Amino acid sequence: MSKAKSALAPIADDRTCVLILGSLPGDASLKAAQYYAHPRNAFWPLIGGLLGEGLPALPYEARLERLKARGVGLWDVIASAERSGSLDAAIRSPEAADLHGLASGLPHLRAVAFNGGLAAKLGRRILADLDGVALIDLPSSSPAHARPLDEKRQAWFALSPFLG
Repeated sequence: MSKAKSALAPIADDRTCVLILGSLPGDASLKAAQYYAHPRNAFWPLIGGLLGEGLPALPYEARLERLKARGVGLWDVIASAERSGSLDAAIRSPEAADLHGLASGLPHLRAVAFNGGLAAKLGRRILADLDGVALIDLPSSSPAHARPLDEKRQAWFALSPFLG
């Protein structure tokens, strides 16, 4: 049975130069009210490696503060949807997040990165007319996206030129 699920609040401020968008938080993230809370999700090791910071070892609020200080924001392309479980393939009736509204309030935004295929598919459609901002597709950090961490890490380094 599908259950209505909603995105977490965006993590972004006037320092954000790179906005990383997922699809919709999985059950572990929604339960914890934390982005990328599933212990096997590679997001924190990937972004920590990119920034040269040991983010996985920090408490969640400290991770968010480090991201904001380094110009990285987080959100999702889907505001709400019906979904049983955590897989993107199970998402039904998605409602788009107000990505333009968020982006318009980020004066230093240089790149929007999509964490996974569904985020890229939907996000590119929504942000197709966003001028002066690079749109970058990344392999999903999800454990459901079986790909070696080193491969993912290499792809995520595409964000380096856009970080302050």
